[in-house]
Amino acid sequence: MIIFNNLVTSINDFLWSYVLIALLLVLGVYFTFKSNFVQFRYFKEMIRLLGASSTSDKEKGHVSSFQAFCISTASRVGTGNIAGIAIAITLGGPGSVFWMWIVALIGAASSFVESTLAQIYKVKDENGFRGGPAYYIKKGLNNNVLSIAFSVLITICFGFVFNAIQSNTVAEAFQSAFGIDKMIIGIILAILTTVVIFGGVHRVAKISEVIVPIFAVAYILVSLFVVAINIEKLPEIFKLIVENAFGLKAIAGGGIGATVLMGVKRGLFSNEAGMGSAPNAAAAATTSHPVKQGLVQALGVFTDTLVICSCTAFIILTCSDYATSNLSGIQLTQYALSSQIGVLGNYFIAICIFLFAFSSIVGNYYYGQSNIEFISTNKSLLTGYRVLVVGMVIFGSLTAVEIVWNLGDLFMGLMAIINLFAIAKLSKFAFLALKDYTNQKNSGIKEPTFKASSIKDLKGTECWNDDFQNSDLA
Repeated sequence: MIIFNNLVTSINDFLWSYVLIALLLVLGVYFTFKSNFVQFRYFKEMIRLLGASSTSDKEKGHVSSFQAFCISTASRVGTGNIAGIAIAITLGGPGSVFWMWIVALIGAASSFVESTLAQIYKVKDENGFRGGPAYYIKKGLNNNVLSIAFSVLITICFGFVFNAIQSNTVAEAFQSAFGIDKMIIGIILAILTTVVIFGGVHRVAKISEVIVPIFAVAYILVSLFVVAINIEKLPEIFKLIVENAFGLKAIAGGGIGATVLMGVKRGLFSNEAGMGSAPNAAAAATTSHPVKQGLVQALGVFTDTLVICSCTAFIILTCSDYATSNLSGIQLTQYALSSQIGVLGNYFIAICIFLFAFSSIVGNYYYGQSNIEFISTNKSLLTGYRVLVVGMVIFGSLTAVEIVWNLGDLFMGLMAIINLFAIAKLSKFAFLALKDYTNQKNSGIKEPTFKASSIKDLKGTECWNDDFQNSDLA
């Protein structure tokens, strides 16, 4: 096991240090300029669309834009926001937080592109809409090999590896806070997961839209309280983050290289921009124009990293001895919050991570389901997948954390490479769809509608043809 873990670590070091950082940053900047800074100039529209879809009536059998946002956010807002940030600060120093912010700012453009493409190339079945990278790779690039490869990778990565990471972190948190045996936590999570995932995508959507907003807000409010009682430290914390980001002040980690690497790696793990995961949720939404969901999902990147990840970072950095505590991951976050609000901090983080991780497990499960259905509609295959997901939840609660994090980094990296290649090739259609949306808005149309025929050379679409009825719920 040690040899295997060392091999995976070596592969990850090469993949993340040379290949992915370059791809993510270059394409993120390219998409930002090519879309004329869509993530900034349409920020107000993102808020409007999310608010409109959260209050609109939901037709039976449809997933609203808000529900799709919650499914993707359920997957994003998990252990990466609490344990992952602590790991990044421990290994890369406070400056890694700065590089997380940069990844989010430019990554929002990548998220817009991939989610818009997921809507353009989505398909319809008896349960509603589904889609994602596997679908736009096959329909847009006509590449069956890459589409199948992506489906297999995301199913293993999210359905199995990432869910093991979620349950592992929950088990660690509850053992630290309450002294509860890890196996017991694993069994409880497995039972809850079974109840939800055997109910299909609509039960996943309903659970996500309840858990995510309530406990994300609770976590943010507690974090703001910590910031408020340490308001005099805030300028020094910002200064520390920026100085460490450029190697001007070494606090922890192995220099500027480790700082950038950990910031980008953990930032992507948290917000998943360009990775190809969120488009699977984006495609499930019923909306009148693909760009609407692209904008909503771009907002999800900001919510995840600039808000929730920053909350965790400030909690840790207000703790004077975070760098010498010899703690990492969820235990460091628990220790830091407890130093501010007492033993309740330990309990609060444990409960938050339980609910965040559970929402992530059901969100991650859906990504795998969508891709299992892409490979085959055989019900037995889907049932087998569900059983394995539950098994991995129990396994993750007992296994060593370093192994599952390393496997998560590896599969995430391979997924991202395939997806970034695909969206780079197909991005012109996302930009043309954005132009169409902008033109309609400028002409006075409040809720633009989309037809595939409005974009020259756009082929392989199913749900946007002139004879297809795509109800607007957004």
